[in-house]
Amino acid sequence: MENQQQTTQNHSHRIKSFVLRQGRMSKAQQTALDKLWPVFGLEPQGEALDLTQLFGRMAPTYLEIGFGMGTSLAAMAQANPDRNYIGIEVHRPGVGALCKLIEEQGLTNIRLFNHDAIEVLAQRIPQNSLAGVYLFFPDPWHKARHKKRRILNAEFADKIAQYLTAGGEFHMATDWQDYAEQMMDVMSNANAYENKAGKNQYMPRPDYRPLTKFEQRGQRLGHGVWDLIFIKRS
Repeated sequence: MENQQQTTQNHSHRIKSFVLRQGRMSKAQQTALDKLWPVFGLEPQGEALDLTQLFGRMAPTYLEIGFGMGTSLAAMAQANPDRNYIGIEVHRPGVGALCKLIEEQGLTNIRLFNHDAIEVLAQRIPQNSLAGVYLFFPDPWHKARHKKRRILNAEFADKIAQYLTAGGEFHMATDWQDYAEQMMDVMSNANAYENKAGKNQYMPRPDYRPLTKFEQRGQRLGHGVWDLIFIKRS
């Protein structure tokens, strides 16, 4: 009981890596959410998931943390029907938007959480179960006094490794150079991983990561994007 109370205290005092913004949800997003959440939505409390039972099959499972409006996650799920996908997002309109895409594209290989990723991992995701974890364009918290809020730090990197299978990949992408450099420093010093591209090297964008409209606009303006893929050691 004491350990459980301590865990609760740790969660309550942890610096949040996000701002909970419910925002304005369109009627179409709300309709899709109301219709599809009972089918594809998952609650943050409960026992660790049985992924085979959850998806009704044995298949590699990939998790995206902070899927935004869900365009990349839906595209990956559509392009890879032989894979399972779990998405975590705190922004409720984004969850509604992804539900709308799921319905429009007839996707069946996605499940969703509308909650904090740290708590979802701790409570619902089995350890050593994920073939990959995606962290695409997390909030850069670019002001110096806010950088401590960045989700990618040594503790988070070690935590992600607990949920990856041996050989599983942790794929990050950012369009902020100093965050990319921080990611590289953190991951290069995490003993659980090796850099897929080689020491201190970034990866070209893999074909499986969709090029978003935001990213296309940034490229036209000359903005850089950095991809890092680190593999969990056996």
